[in-house]
Amino acid sequence: MTKDKTLKKNLWFFPLGTVGRDMLYQLFTNYILLYVLFTRQLTPTQLMAITVIMVLARVFDALNDPLMGNIIERTRTVWGKYKPWLAIGIITTSIVVYLAFSVRLQGWAFVVFFGVIYFLYSITYTMHDIAYWGMVPSLGSDSHSRDQFTSRATLFAGVGSTIAGMLIPMLTTGSMTLGGNAQAAYSYVALLFAILGPIFLAFTILGVKEDRSYMNEVVPKVSFKKIINTILKNDQLIWVSIIFLIQQIGLNLILGGLGSTYIYFAFGYEGGLYSLFSTIGVLATAFLMVFYPAISKAIKRKKLMAYMLVMSLVFYVILLLSGIFMPNSTLKFWVITVSYMFTNLGQYAYYLIMMISIINTVEYNEYKNGNRDEAIIASLRPFLTKLSSAIVVMLTSLSYIIFGITDVTNKISSFEQQTNLGIITEAEKLSSIKDVLAGITSFQTLGLLCVMCILPAILMTLSYTLYKNHYKLDEDEYNRIVKELERRKK
Repeated sequence: MTKDKTLKKNLWFFPLGTVGRDMLYQLFTNYILLYVLFTRQLTPTQLMAITVIMVLARVFDALNDPLMGNIIERTRTVWGKYKPWLAIGIITTSIVVYLAFSVRLQGWAFVVFFGVIYFLYSITYTMHDIAYWGMVPSLGSDSHSRDQFTSRATLFAGVGSTIAGMLIPMLTTGSMTLGGNAQAAYSYVALLFAILGPIFLAFTILGVKEDRSYMNEVVPKVSFKKIINTILKNDQLIWVSIIFLIQQIGLNLILGGLGSTYIYFAFGYEGGLYSLFSTIGVLATAFLMVFYPAISKAIKRKKLMAYMLVMSLVFYVILLLSGIFMPNSTLKFWVITVSYMFTNLGQYAYYLIMMISIINTVEYNEYKNGNRDEAIIASLRPFLTKLSSAIVVMLTSLSYIIFGITDVTNKISSFEQQTNLGIITEAEKLSSIKDVLAGITSFQTLGLLCVMCILPAILMTLSYTLYKNHYKLDEDEYNRIVKELERRKK
């Protein structure tokens, strides 16, 4: 197969692989807390225990992710170093996710189970996530091909997340709930995604052909010292990691639970509404992901970030003001939804730029330290994504406690449980939940809205300022480094 044909094939089979992975990720990361809140009756102490578990699991990933990257670097099989971990990781992740949403424990027994299953998810998802994104440098060494693989894989990841974002609330909340109650519905959805995850990743495992010149290199030793040295000796990797973490918190704050709770409180307990909100919210990002390679040729990254920042800040203001001053109506829902779409467009532009900026530190590492260490460097992206999700959970839980949201969700989960046990009908459940939502105060809804708008705007501004002042691997400098590396090899 010619080089061009291989590239074209890879540009389809590599991104297809992440569709199912991101459906699983969306379900576990963005809906696990909602699942807990609306299917379990929790005391504030139990909610904080679950929050602490999530944060500790992400701290655990501080060791797990780079260690997994180093293990991948040492893997030598007839299938290469990436594909075995893709297969093992996706199968075990699917099993863990299904169990997480299917076990029907309550109280502290559930908290203990949650702790075990959450740590297992951290381990299993890391296997295939680091292997997947770590493969990118082996698919293309020039900046343009990496832009293509990164943007297209991000597009397909967005497709998986969007499909999941549409189906999960629609099928687990309101009149279209599978099985008539949230507990059964989440179990069905988890089973579906657990089947789709391995099917989609099979496209990458069986169809992608990567450059395996790394097989001829000396197998590096596994050591925490090497992991730490790789990170600490790469100043550009450190800066872009800090910036990426800040940006990811702002990006995921709305979809991490605050957005859905706000929509349910302001407009009614109907999953279809939040499906519409989240789907349209990420709709504009599809355009960006498709055309980012062309945009990146015309506009340099730092200038593009400046444009996106101004646009996002304008629409964060519109989102906040419409939520405060407009009466609840269909018009208000659409103003909020469209405003969120444009803020998300800017945030996803930042996400794409951060992804490419992290990958480009591979050549900088080779230029400065003599080693590429792709898997170790690639392992920081999923670690930072997971760490940011834990911080989002912490901020979300604190918001729920501060604004008294758990008082409302405990009442709703009680009705969901009664429906699950057959004590009340689904119609009685929906009527009772409607009465509960009627008693929600403006302090609760506006409190959620302020956190959703003000904090992401501040974090986005901070990430731009740091990137502009401290990340020096712009297009010109990166190309200079690549040419210098080619000269050294000759």
